[in-house]
Amino acid sequence: MSTTGPGGGRPPGAVRLRVPATSANLGPGFDALGLALGLYDEVSVRLTPSGLSIDAVGPDAVPADEAHLVVRAIRATFDELEWAQPGLALRCVNRIPHGRGLGSSAAAIVAGVTAADALAGGPLGAAGRLRVASAIEGHPDNVAAALLGGLTVAWYEGDVPRSLRVAPLGELRPVVFVPSRRQSTEQARGALPKQVPHADAAVNIGRAALLALALSGAEPAAGAGEERSRLLLTATEDRMHQPYRLPTMPASADLVGRLRAAGIPAALSGSGPSVVALGVGGGQAAAAIGVAAPGFSVVPLAVDTEGVRVEAVDSSE
Repeated sequence: MSTTGPGGGRPPGAVRLRVPATSANLGPGFDALGLALGLYDEVSVRLTPSGLSIDAVGPDAVPADEAHLVVRAIRATFDELEWAQPGLALRCVNRIPHGRGLGSSAAAIVAGVTAADALAGGPLGAAGRLRVASAIEGHPDNVAAALLGGLTVAWYEGDVPRSLRVAPLGELRPVVFVPSRRQSTEQARGALPKQVPHADAAVNIGRAALLALALSGAEPAAGAGEERSRLLLTATEDRMHQPYRLPTMPASADLVGRLRAAGIPAALSGSGPSVVALGVGGGQAAAAIGVAAPGFSVVPLAVDTEGVRVEAVDSSE
């Protein structure tokens, strides 16, 4: 991430960012696995002597004051860096749907943390950005994928979030099914039990490990083509969160069931209600698109491999 002006030296007075959507969990990888997707929010942040202005474009209503999540993330990061709070001018083009399990809040947080870090000259570094973003979001799975791109595994060492990025399978062709209704992460977490059976936890450990291998570009860990797809179908089985969440989302539950019955690896995206199909190759992606999904927008997407991108811009723009 560049944190200086075009000629180096002093930090920029304005930055422009592009942040990807993300799909977390992917079935059994609860609060750990994340995949960056080729759907992007764009945010421009300019320092001003005082005040706050927000120009937001997108289908979802967002606050136009200090409650705006990008602003809150910027403020939290400047506090972390012990910087005096500046005035801000923001322009946000929001394409990631809110409340659908595609990491819209993580994208806003990553945009704010990365913008503030860049405007301060980049003192946080990658680990610091993950730490601050995870503290705001509450868990690191989506923010890790938004920061790094590709397929990520996130975990905590004590209270410190860590992440590892791997290049995903080149044949991976995600298809996202986005419903019109929203679902808050808090509501979805409220459906989870405080304990799960030991046998279910053991199954999930095996499935999550298999999923990480099958989604990675490693060869010959999971073969190719149909063999890889069959492994992904098994690997996306989950007993940790979906059995408890899907009954509260009957349309999503029905769609996941029909996709999987057609041999297509599918799971809730994050906490839902969106559904992600992990197609292997164009043929399986086309098959997923062909599954009837009334009430859902069907969005084929690339895998984002870069994560958040930030560039210095002329502060007069």
